[in-house]
Amino acid sequence: MADVESLGGSSTTDRSGGQAGRGRTTIADNVVATIAGIAIRETDGVHSVGRGAAKALGAVTGRVSGSSGHGRAVKVEVGEKQTAIDVDIEVEYGVAIHELAEQVRTHVTDAVETMTGLEVVEININVFDVHVPDEDEDEDSEDEESRRRASARVQ
Repeated sequence: MADVESLGGSSTTDRSGGQAGRGRTTIADNVVATIAGIAIRETDGVHSVGRGAAKALGAVTGRVSGSSGHGRAVKVEVGEKQTAIDVDIEVEYGVAIHELAEQVRTHVTDAVETMTGLEVVEININVFDVHVPDEDEDEDSEDEESRRRASARVQ
């Protein structure tokens, strides 16, 4: 957690331009994770963020701002003035993964640094799958065909 004063196990930072006597601002780790998650999802070529339950939750919450699901698929470590981010993503087929990774890093860095004042020192991206749109359509048409056959047997 980013904070002006060090609290046990929390990270600290002074974003008030040296006027720490005017108050304290605390930024929770999940805030940084949410900002990063939204920036990742808004990057063209990213199909989904996270695996398993985190992926399913991300699909349900989609790109709705303010939803709490974004941070669950993104892991962050926040220090006094810096943060590091780890994320698992599924990419769209046909996208140049190395270029997409750089776009993700740029979007996340811009969003997190602009909104929090923390320096993003590292973004580790694990591409765990490639989404092929035809596979989803084939599964849907097979399910539809199965339903038609099942209803035909019942007549």
